[in-house]
Amino acid sequence: MLAILRREFSAYFRSPIGYIYLAVFYIFSGFFFFTNNLYSGYSSITGVYSSLFSIIMFLIPILTMRLMSEDKKQKTDQALLTAPISLFSLVMGKFLAALCVFCMGLAVTLVYAFVIAIFTTVAWSVVFGNLIGTILLATALIAIGMFISTLTENQVIAAVGGFAVMLFLMLIDNLKNVVTNTLLQKIVTGVSFYERYTGFVMGKFNYADAVFYLSVAAIFIFLTIRVIERRRWS
Repeated sequence: MLAILRREFSAYFRSPIGYIYLAVFYIFSGFFFFTNNLYSGYSSITGVYSSLFSIIMFLIPILTMRLMSEDKKQKTDQALLTAPISLFSLVMGKFLAALCVFCMGLAVTLVYAFVIAIFTTVAWSVVFGNLIGTILLATALIAIGMFISTLTENQVIAAVGGFAVMLFLMLIDNLKNVVTNTLLQKIVTGVSFYERYTGFVMGKFNYADAVFYLSVAAIFIFLTIRVIERRRWS
């Protein structure tokens, strides 16, 4: 697993993808920090994390589009499939590599918190709660994007498919304003990524929300393994 993780992590920076992702993330997070905190004088960093939700949704497909499709396109997937490693280690190595790059971008928000701490007292429990919530959100989204990447050898198609799914997950909350059935409204609320993310942003750590994100990640990692396993024996 560690060998795959190192291989995939370094691959992000042997191509422009890793640099583009980090640059875009830093630009938007810096803009949100400037407008929400430096310009307005607001001491809480929760506004930055709240604003990052939609940006993360659209950046994750950039991280995941190459995870599986690139090997398939370059025909190196057969070498990986016949290597003396389990499919679980293969998939988790790729998954963790993408998560590490994501965390590299997210780490800049700690710098923002330290900047605020120079001028006023920072509620570090809230900051770390936001960090944990954002990482949990990313685990679910990366797993979904990785699964989509296994379905095609074209990175552009994998990215577009990822964008489409992320957009759907963003817009699903609007269904609450359309449906009138109470049960359907509860279902929409239950599967809403934004609704659960908001709890973390507000400084509330809900174990049910954490389990939701981890469960989504586990399901799509399992599906990814099954797709690759079927390819191995086909």
